[in-house]
Amino acid sequence: MKNYLNFENDIKNLEGELEKLKDPYNQEGLSEVDTNKISQTQEEIDLKLKEIYSNLDPWQTTMVARHEDRPKSKFFIDNLFDEFISLSGDRYYGEDKSVIAGLAKLEGQSVLVIGQEKGENLETRIERNFGMMRPEGYRKTIRLMELADKFKIPILSFIDTPGAYPGVGAEERGQAEAIAKSIECSMKVKVPTIAIIIGEGGSGGAIALASSSKVIMLENAIYSVISPEGCATILWRDPKKMLDAAKAMKLSAKDLLELKVIDEIIPEPLGGAHRDRNLILNSVKDSVIKNLKSFKNMTSGEILDQRKNKFLKIGRGKGFISNSESLSLQENKKNIIFNFSFQDKKYIYLLGGLVLSLVALMFIFL
Repeated sequence: MKNYLNFENDIKNLEGELEKLKDPYNQEGLSEVDTNKISQTQEEIDLKLKEIYSNLDPWQTTMVARHEDRPKSKFFIDNLFDEFISLSGDRYYGEDKSVIAGLAKLEGQSVLVIGQEKGENLETRIERNFGMMRPEGYRKTIRLMELADKFKIPILSFIDTPGAYPGVGAEERGQAEAIAKSIECSMKVKVPTIAIIIGEGGSGGAIALASSSKVIMLENAIYSVISPEGCATILWRDPKKMLDAAKAMKLSAKDLLELKVIDEIIPEPLGGAHRDRNLILNSVKDSVIKNLKSFKNMTSGEILDQRKNKFLKIGRGKGFISNSESLSLQENKKNIIFNFSFQDKKYIYLLGGLVLSLVALMFIFL
């Protein structure tokens, strides 16, 4: 049974009519298939899909990204890779089933695959914790990313999560530290890393695995620091203002590409990725292979610098640095406005004396 979003009622009615036309024997007075009417109805459906999906607002895009029929990480892992070997456990606490990780082959090349998995039905969604990773999940991915770095294996991450799990147990086990360590590990590995945002890319739970050499988004995916409902609750004290929040946050793939937060958009089939899984599978495969090839002739140092410069350039289009093409910390020390040298001890003593004098004056007059 197909699931429809609230702005797809016209499509639902047309597709219901189409199903009846394809099975006339269940209807009284009909005994043959009307192929002309079927073709006409299918054209109407295609036109309606094009009309709706070419004018999605940010909140409707969010709803499409969360569609329960949308292909999940497990679908891509099962159909995109060969010889997948699942690896479990963080070696500290336990296994987190909200993330699937392991070694596989893509066109004969060994890769490490990490996928945040929401689940396909109620039972698996509960088992997978709706894609919300716990600290042990992030520590597992850190362990595997370090392993991949050691053996020079590229890392592919499929991002689909509303955010990291906010439960008490997760906080007690060091959720924030685990996310920070995962971001640090993602940034320092010297192998190509590619993150594909296939649905929701929510908050630190997503960026923990999306701090990659290349960040790719499906056309109707979203990537944001907080959910639109959460943002609306904080700013307006009204979760119903999620449309205003979604517009303000620039969470769509098109907006993020313009802001250079992401590197590429993968077009989706008409009506969303869930309407033609084989087509989106081939599109993702072509994009991943193309991006992996772009790193083929780069050294480990160049791969690291590329990733570092990519993130340093975000938001600096009109900043103080004239050459935004190379922003590594080593090359831009000369651009720091206040570049004091404290090699001579007398300057250190002078500065310390000034600070102590200021503190003393504050105690006297305040």
